[in-house]
Amino acid sequence: MADDEGFYVELSPNPTRFESVSKVTNVFFDEVNKQVFAVRSGGATGVVVKGPDEKTSISFRMEDKGDVISIKLSNDMKVLAVQRSQKTVEFINLSEGTDTNEYSQSCKGKTTRIIGFNWTYLNEIVFITDHGIEFYQVIPEKKILKTLKTVNISVNWFVFLPESSLLLLSSTTLGNVLQPFYFKGGTLLRLPKFEVDLPVTPKPPKLCLLERDVTMSNIYGQVYIIVLRHQQRGHANMGAEVVLYQLQKESPAKKTDVLRLNMSGRFALNVVDNLIVVHHQASKTSMIFDIKLGGESHDGYVTYHLPVLAPLPIKPFKLKITGLHVPTHTQTTEISCELYSPNWIVFQPDIVIDAKLGCLWHVHLKLEPLVTMIPDKTRLVDFLLLRSECKMVILSVCKQALVPGHQCKLSTISVVFDKLNQVYRNYLEMESQAGQADLGIVRGKKRSQAVIDQADMYTHVFSVFVDNKDVKHKFIVAVLMEYIRSLNQFQIPVQHFLYELVINTLVQNNFFYQLHQFLQYHVLSDSKPLACLMLSLESVYTPAHQLALDMLKRLSTANEEIVEVLLSKHQVLTALRFIRSVGQIDTVSARKFLEAAQTTEDKMLFYTVFKFFEERNLRLRGHPRFVPGEHCEEYVRHFESTFGSESLMVPMVTS
Repeated sequence: MADDEGFYVELSPNPTRFESVSKVTNVFFDEVNKQVFAVRSGGATGVVVKGPDEKTSISFRMEDKGDVISIKLSNDMKVLAVQRSQKTVEFINLSEGTDTNEYSQSCKGKTTRIIGFNWTYLNEIVFITDHGIEFYQVIPEKKILKTLKTVNISVNWFVFLPESSLLLLSSTTLGNVLQPFYFKGGTLLRLPKFEVDLPVTPKPPKLCLLERDVTMSNIYGQVYIIVLRHQQRGHANMGAEVVLYQLQKESPAKKTDVLRLNMSGRFALNVVDNLIVVHHQASKTSMIFDIKLGGESHDGYVTYHLPVLAPLPIKPFKLKITGLHVPTHTQTTEISCELYSPNWIVFQPDIVIDAKLGCLWHVHLKLEPLVTMIPDKTRLVDFLLLRSECKMVILSVCKQALVPGHQCKLSTISVVFDKLNQVYRNYLEMESQAGQADLGIVRGKKRSQAVIDQADMYTHVFSVFVDNKDVKHKFIVAVLMEYIRSLNQFQIPVQHFLYELVINTLVQNNFFYQLHQFLQYHVLSDSKPLACLMLSLESVYTPAHQLALDMLKRLSTANEEIVEVLLSKHQVLTALRFIRSVGQIDTVSARKFLEAAQTTEDKMLFYTVFKFFEERNLRLRGHPRFVPGEHCEEYVRHFESTFGSESLMVPMVTS
């Protein structure tokens, strides 16, 4: 763990390995299927495809017809598309082994050249040419392509976002007019174009906005066009900036955020867990930006952000190399990889490829070191709540904030609790809506924030915290009550185990006066389990019995429990008076009261209770006798043996 503390970005531990670039091997990457193609000798000696898993990894051979410019598989991996010239894309059916009969599609127009292509759907493909878009349906059985739509527009370069089926084209001489297109099941929708600000406009005009400085990504559920601007307008000494344009459906993309890098040179961008990770080659460091953490806004429209933390290098990576050593064993050695290598190529959202080394990594965020790197705990919790797989780290922050040496002020702890419970409340409301409407859309909606509930806090924070002998008891109680206050503020029902923890802590430290006040002024909400807990404390705190009874009386649904409590204390007449006061005298079990009275061994009490129920029987049935279903025979015999049968009430005889 000590070795990890200085890094918050790392490469995935098990990179995808492929044959590196050489004189006979070319390497290609398909952003749609996330597959690396190692093409040896134009395919004649083999094409090895490495995907995210075994299902997307295959190998095959194809005829060498010249240098490959681009190669990509259809989404179902049944059709291979290969571009070997600027005019034509060739297709090979792979469903039943490699079909040697290729078919092809040339772009339209004599002077038109293909810049690139992408599969957009199962059997749909788009050619991007310098004259526009050609959208086709591939029909493998007939080995033909059917034109779905063409769009004429001058194109410099393009960027494709496969997760959202969005294509972005650069047009005009300067290249700063960007035109988005959206693909969906055979249709092509043209979205409003927009213009990217340029630091300076050269004279004569030339291409200024380059493909390498523009990418697209999904951040917090929104599509952003991310533009790297190397010189800030009018302030060249301020270094480069990253400008974010949020894509709109009905209007041009709007400029929403600017990330201030305060550096110059070569940069590469990834998006990891909704964070923009900017890699700087010259300093060999990376920095992270979170557009939801807020920043400065001078006009109310564009927010300016600084890095969440100071730039730090990616955690050093050692690559395992296996070599055969005869005769006994295979030896594995490790080599240190050059980070921020000139050979690195970055793809969205989180991919780094070193074609010379033959490795594909995913960029990962390390949350644990951030706990000590971000001293402001409220900002740290804001940051962590927006991350995936953050629950245990947040609980660790809460636990650390309560122990001596790292202990935060109660006011800070209060703010942290409110932040956690705001998210908790939002989650409960979403679950409630899903339950009422029974909508799969609502229930299936992925939570953007981690939910820390009461059980999590109890198990991982409070139960450990209260047992810490180094923490003052008053601080323990104050923290627990602050959490309960926060739950009440957000109208979240407090679970019984939290009340139990508070009460046990108060009792163990003889804070009975504080306990009495908490109950008397309803700081601890009334509930049957809480009343029962109070009853169990009577031996150590006598008033607990009356406090519990008062609580049960306030709970209109706890009449039966109150009777049980009174009878267990041999307060039989008090129980009868209570039953009469709540109007349940006609329905209560006579046997229960007679048994309690007999247990006291007080003859006059038993006599009084017995006569009470005889009168009830007379009023309800017209005779004083107990019916067999009441199971009172034992108590009738006891009455007769104690007071004589002549003491039994005689039924009234009507003439």
